Amino acid sequence: MAQTLDAVKTAGPATGPATPAERVARRESLLNWIAVHALGVAAALFFVLPFVFLLLTSLMSDQQALTRELWPHPFEWSNYRRVFETDGFLTWWRNTLLYAGLGTVLTVVSSLPVAYALAKFRFRGRHLSLMLVISMMMLPPQVVVIPMYLFWAKQLDMSGTLWPLIIPMAFGDAFSIFLLRQFLLTIPNEYLDAAKVDGCGEFRTLMRVVVPMAKPGIAAVALFQFFYAWNDYFGPQIYASENPAAWTLSYGLDSFKSAHHTDWNLTMAATVLVMAPVILVFFFAQKAFVEGVTLTGVKG
Repeated sequence: MAQTLDAVKTAGPATGPATPAERVARRESLLNWIAVHALGVAAALFFVLPFVFLLLTSLMSDQQALTRELWPHPFEWSNYRRVFETDGFLTWWRNTLLYAGLGTVLTVVSSLPVAYALAKFRFRGRHLSLMLVISMMMLPPQVVVIPMYLFWAKQLDMSGTLWPLIIPMAFGDAFSIFLLRQFLLTIPNEYLDAAKVDGCGEFRTLMRVVVPMAKPGIAAVALFQFFYAWNDYFGPQIYASENPAAWTLSYGLDSFKSAHHTDWNLTMAATVLVMAPVILVFFFAQKAFVEGVTLTGVKG
């Protein structure tokens, strides 16, 4: 016991008073922490405040909207009911779900085999095919809109519908093919070789081995395509503008704003209803989305 007490007395306190250099280092560390988090909070507010303003305005009365009063009193939840009761709004919802949902499924189903071939097959012209896919990504849709419209509207008589936008998705999408191909490059070839040794053909290998391992990449492609179709304004304007029964939410919202240009509370409520599904989908699928996007950044 005596030896232990002598050792403690000799060692002195575990931590002595901080030196001036240590105090300066701690102060700089604290200031750096505040600066980094202040920038993060400012960036978060930059993105969140417009949505908060949109949400609060959608719950105001017509007399209170866009005034100096920033908090609704009382909360007008009936604004959302009035938007849903607007003639054609539910039709726009149905059309948008058809366009986004069916288009996403067709894009994934048609793009996955092409991406698998470009990633895992060795054939003459593979690099040329990949360059063609990348070239299609660089081609603006406005370049081909006139000949495509003449084909769908004049030759097939499909103007006034969404089918000219949905059917081409059954033949693949350049961006989706490229993204899936980049992800499939991360799957080791040993898994594919083992499946083929067990007697699996190419299709069975794709369905039993590749698809389960490529779920994050498939989820990322599906989300990209769903968001694109849900927010697409240009396509419905070209093909469906003459038929209100075929309008989507993005195009119908423009008509809604024209009809309710003074009712900003209803316009904001309609905007929130259009944005809400996309936000919810991303919120619940963000893990797969981020993982899929991260793992596609490989060389090939």
